[in-house]
Amino acid sequence: MSLTVLESGLLTTVQDRGRPGYAHLGVPRAGALDRGAADLANRLVGNPLEAAVLETTLTGVTFRVERALTMAVAGADAEVWVGLRRVAFAEAVSLSAHAEVRVGPARSGVRSYVSVAGGIAVSPILGSRSTDTLAYVGPPVVTAGTVLPVAPATGQPVEIPATRTPRHETEGEPVRLRVHRGPRHDWFGPDLLAHLAESAYVVTSDSNRVGLRLDEMVPGGSGFGSAQHPERELASEGIVLGAVQIPPDGRPVVFLRDHPVTGGYPVVAVVREADLDRCAQLRAGSRIRFVPA
Repeated sequence: MSLTVLESGLLTTVQDRGRPGYAHLGVPRAGALDRGAADLANRLVGNPLEAAVLETTLTGVTFRVERALTMAVAGADAEVWVGLRRVAFAEAVSLSAHAEVRVGPARSGVRSYVSVAGGIAVSPILGSRSTDTLAYVGPPVVTAGTVLPVAPATGQPVEIPATRTPRHETEGEPVRLRVHRGPRHDWFGPDLLAHLAESAYVVTSDSNRVGLRLDEMVPGGSGFGSAQHPERELASEGIVLGAVQIPPDGRPVVFLRDHPVTGGYPVVAVVREADLDRCAQLRAGSRIRFVPA
């Protein structure tokens, strides 16, 4: 069984739970940025949580299935069409052979996850089928014409009440990201977490799977942009998922799943892993606040 991608959108990749444990070889972990949404999509079609899915970015994806199968879409809310028929979001949908599926642009959030019963069965590399957009490990980025194999289904679709389906709000109040002190918190004074929590930041358009890039909402305010940068060099050291790194321009970067394994700028805080799914759904212009964990 297979599916053929007809339109790949802004960025569509194959993702599963990633390949942690290879940082010493220079290989990032990769994996679905919004793990909760990917897990939900897999649960809906009866897949194990480690099954590979398609991760879309903002503009969706269109594909054709060659055999009858079951699919589901979760994550960033979007219209889902099978041929000329609109179908439910975050529910299992049965597809007939040669059906054409279109996942539309995200109406809120950034990334939608498309699961098919059995999972995307590209060859694993270092134990994972995830595309790594930084080190280019794993399958290539999905493009129009890409044919993806699908493994046989092993489970049964399930129903999950809408009240238990996570929603990704990107408007209104700033998103709160809980942080712990990082290894270089002392570079910015003894009250780093309180200092960090005083400012609000906005997500910039150059954010990607590697990390969220942030600007202080009030230039010259009390955040990192106004902190006195010490006149000293830092040797490259290990970087972890969720690390908040401060480059010389004072604009924080929150590292996501395609983050580099080392870095030469101070890591002053680390976002709790439980909050990283929210980072995956933040658009350019979304506001965040750091909150001491």
